[in-house]
Amino acid sequence: MPANSSFTEISAITYRHFKNNYLEDNISNHTALHQRLTEKGRVDLVSGGWEIQIPLDYAENGTYQRYSGYDTLDIAQSEVFTAANFAWKQVAINVVASGLEIRQNSGKEGVIKLVKNKLKNAMRTAGNNFSTDIYSDGTTANQINGLQALASDAGTGTVGGIVSGTYTFWKNILQSAASPLQGGGAITPSSTTIESLMLPLWLNLTRNNDMCDLIVMDDTYFTFFDNSQTSIQRYTNSTDLKAGTTSLKYKGADVVYDSSAAGMPDAHAYFLNTDYIGICAHRDANWTEVPEKSSVNQDAQVLPIIWQGNMTVSNRSLQGVMKA
Repeated sequence: MPANSSFTEISAITYRHFKNNYLEDNISNHTALHQRLTEKGRVDLVSGGWEIQIPLDYAENGTYQRYSGYDTLDIAQSEVFTAANFAWKQVAINVVASGLEIRQNSGKEGVIKLVKNKLKNAMRTAGNNFSTDIYSDGTTANQINGLQALASDAGTGTVGGIVSGTYTFWKNILQSAASPLQGGGAITPSSTTIESLMLPLWLNLTRNNDMCDLIVMDDTYFTFFDNSQTSIQRYTNSTDLKAGTTSLKYKGADVVYDSSAAGMPDAHAYFLNTDYIGICAHRDANWTEVPEKSSVNQDAQVLPIIWQGNMTVSNRSLQGVMKA
């Protein structure tokens, strides 16, 4: 078997064999949010479609009535469902080896070692960049809708093809220290004031048993919150959320830290109800290897790994952002 062929075939076989570990260690567990979505079964695989369509149950049935005897019943049609549509976005990362590298690592054991090192590097790189995408505003070319789009600083915007300025049920909740939800003057965030910003936002996001289950903070806000809890701190088990840091608790929600290096914007906290946030991927392009390719003008072999999907939301009104 030629050396080049050995590299590409072993790369594909090795990746398929260790794929789940590579994905869990380097992508799914790279951020607390992605891990939470994975644990709750909110990472969906679909077979196709022009776009990713997410049904929305956005209104109550208007025919509920109290009646007596022969009263006429209201059988009018109630429009309670619509859909948000998210465009497909694509990501690729390539495992590349030159002919020189392949020949320097000739022999089955040498090639396997080379393959594993390159695959680990590729998946770590994919994890770092996908983390940035998850927290992004989605404005970079071909980028997914990140958290800054799904729960925007203004609370408005067009998400999933729905204009929240027109359809107010589609706005997320904003808590601004400069103009607090609860009224009054501006609040300077600190360890003594952080909870006065958090509570009104939490209350606005709570509907009976529907409430945020994950709060992601940048280092500034997490430090304020951590310091505010010094005398009563309760940390969750470190195995509950493997990504990033051990989490604190706030009214049942995990409070975790993520860094600006991971894409988290400065002086921000996201109060998330992850029952209504998801990542949707095509089942044939979920960090999937494609047939190996040879460079047409180089002594090199390439194994492309591709992903196709987007980040989705089905209820923006239960997502909140807290900022300076």
